Amino acid sequence: MKIVHAETVVWKRGLQHRGGSFLYRHLLNGEPGTPGNFQFNIGQLEGDFSSPRHRHNFDQFRFQLEGTMNFDRNGKMAVGSFGYFPEGAAYGPQSSDGRSTTAVLQFGSASGSGYLSREEVYAGTEELRKYGTFEGGVFRRNDDVEGRRNTDGYQAIWEHVHGERMEYPKPRYRDPIMVDPSNYEWLPVAGMPGVTHKPLGMFTERQCGAEIVNFKRGTIYRAEGRSVCLVLSGSGIAQHDAYGPLTALRLEEGEQVDIVARDDTELVRLILPDLTGVTERRAAHAVAAE
Repeated sequence: MKIVHAETVVWKRGLQHRGGSFLYRHLLNGEPGTPGNFQFNIGQLEGDFSSPRHRHNFDQFRFQLEGTMNFDRNGKMAVGSFGYFPEGAAYGPQSSDGRSTTAVLQFGSASGSGYLSREEVYAGTEELRKYGTFEGGVFRRNDDVEGRRNTDGYQAIWEHVHGERMEYPKPRYRDPIMVDPSNYEWLPVAGMPGVTHKPLGMFTERQCGAEIVNFKRGTIYRAEGRSVCLVLSGSGIAQHDAYGPLTALRLEEGEQVDIVARDDTELVRLILPDLTGVTERRAAHAVAAE
């Protein structure tokens, strides 16, 4: 298990290939160069943030912590809402109604396209600035440089890092799936007295999913399986480490962790996909300019 407390992580500027103000706290990540690589951040957007309608070759889970995120025709995410954004499905344009804070898990999923690490995205961004500019989430190539004039920012970075044209996976779901957990009932978790949960959904044949878990003071919740957890409220001990609001935990396949509540605790558990048999993909690894 790996545990990280968000309050100890410095806010950094991110998404330079999009438009407007975006800060993030990087909490957890997977193994770069593998199909199951992932990144788990808390992102904070201001009202000037904008992103064009676009799609990705990876999956995303979003949990809204503060403010409202607007995805135009796909709807809005208010505080406490959960969203699954499947690979290959277009969404947006995206904007923030004032300050918005969201926990975001981005991860390589069923298509096997993998997921670029932060270092790869940064290096690719810096390299591409030699050949064009990023404006409003789009990479615009200089007139004297060969290649497509306008490309989605992330797609341009991915293609530069991998040295090949991106082929978007055919979407398993046509649109993002927005979930309002407040309309769900709490269900008991078998074998764990005092623990209840709201299963929010399982997705694709690779079975990624999400649930909200609630357990009372003095009770034990046993977390297991390849997943990421974010504490929403409460405090206690996870294995041998203290936790509190916005503590994040990473569990590997086959790992079990007993979480003991000192105070009533609620957390969101994001289940990473089972990619057994998916061929590993290696990126070309762009090198950032000095």
